[in-house]
Amino acid sequence: MRVLVVASPLTGHVLPLVPIATALQDAGHEVLVATTGDAMAACPPELTPTDVTPGLRLMPFFLRFASRHPRLTREEMAGRAGARAAGLLWAPVNERMTGGLLDLADRFRPDLVVHEPLAAVAAEVAARRGVPAVLVDALLVDTPELFRAAATAYRPGGLPTPTEILSTVPPSLIGGPRGRPMRFVGTTPARPFDEEYTRPGSRPRVLVSRSTADDPRRDRLMSTVVAAAAGADPDVVLVRPDRWVARRALPPNVRTTDWLPFSAVLPAAAGIIHHGGAGTVLTALAAGVPQLVVRGAGDRRVNADLVAARGAGLATDLPGLSTALLERLVRDPALTAVAREVAAEIVGMPHPSELVPVLTDLAAGVAD
Repeated sequence: MRVLVVASPLTGHVLPLVPIATALQDAGHEVLVATTGDAMAACPPELTPTDVTPGLRLMPFFLRFASRHPRLTREEMAGRAGARAAGLLWAPVNERMTGGLLDLADRFRPDLVVHEPLAAVAAEVAARRGVPAVLVDALLVDTPELFRAAATAYRPGGLPTPTEILSTVPPSLIGGPRGRPMRFVGTTPARPFDEEYTRPGSRPRVLVSRSTADDPRRDRLMSTVVAAAAGADPDVVLVRPDRWVARRALPPNVRTTDWLPFSAVLPAAAGIIHHGGAGTVLTALAAGVPQLVVRGAGDRRVNADLVAARGAGLATDLPGLSTALLERLVRDPALTAVAREVAAEIVGMPHPSELVPVLTDLAAGVAD
């Protein structure tokens, strides 16, 4: 079976597809990942990442969206715009990817297409090839609604709905199952890192993470955490801090480090403070580690509030990030208990390798 895996051009968009793509490849199927931009470097080379839109830069698309939809942009930056903004924002990106992806599909001739919700062009490829499309749901927001918004903005005439949805989101977090469950498996690029962080320290350790998306502006999350950490008890580790924070004098309990694979280092941590990306949320949940999630743009407000509502962490707007919240993150046993409860829920979901026969039968059914 030939499987075409399609991701939008960001690291956080391709990584959720890697576990099922790897499981398919390990089972002997031919897998090819089609993407572009930053996602190319994040995708494991053994999955044959193929750039379908060489030279694509996202910033011009985002600036054009902001100029055409100023009110919606403000709502999106506040995390209150819903799926419509994401659909409009990513539709031109899908348009740019279309030609290269269709050409690749004509050469590769996939039997199955696997994609994430904002890669609406993948549904068009599957429809043209007459093969099933499988949507990987690794977001806490309503992923089917997000796909519909992306598909409608990209092709107003409509696109077929996915044949199957594989959901890595623990049902207890969102009020019930949203597709066929699939265990979340943390995936990070293979890079050198300081293995000291895989072992617990003498004091509680809190990791601090920001988005993997490039942003030339100052990162206010990191600087706010530094202010809250002064005089606090936990050791605070800033992961990939921006250059402004990295250059300043830091409190004795705060230090910086380069990239870390969170799935490997979070089990040794007492907590994590982060920007609210779905990948970081799920990685912390899988590790059973409480998290302090800062509400932000896009889906990050929803993510923060869902984590807090489940009791697996805390949510705050950036100005409310305080020493008291930092201390509570590592001292409140209820947060740790619920985080571990969700981790057990995730372990109980089928591993991606267990779903390979389901996808094989899906493709065979169309072929028959």
